[in-house]
Amino acid sequence: MAGKFLVSLTNAVNNPDKATVGFVVANAAVASGQETVVFLNVDGAYLASKGYADDIHEEGFAPLKQLMDQFVEAGGTLWVCSPCFKKRGLDEENLIEGATIVGGAKLVEFLSQGAASITY
Repeated sequence: MAGKFLVSLTNAVNNPDKATVGFVVANAAVASGQETVVFLNVDGAYLASKGYADDIHEEGFAPLKQLMDQFVEAGGTLWVCSPCFKKRGLDEENLIEGATIVGGAKLVEFLSQGAASITY
């Protein structure tokens, strides 16, 4: 039985190292058969906008956009914090493919099902 794993990603261009490593870990989790969710919140919510991650490339890692695409293609779930998204004035029409805007209740439900979590 696969476990559940949540990566809470609070960074984007403000700390590309943490944003990148968050998706490296998420890709490892989904590749190992874990039901994996990346929760984009605080500044991480910016990553949910088309084009935002295109030029983020931390030395020593694959480009962030590539890591994000791999995660979704591998069956990972991408959630975006609704209040964080709205607070930053982001546009739902510009949401990246595979991302879903959710409220806190959805996150609490997933965590209450025994998901392990880590924050970047």
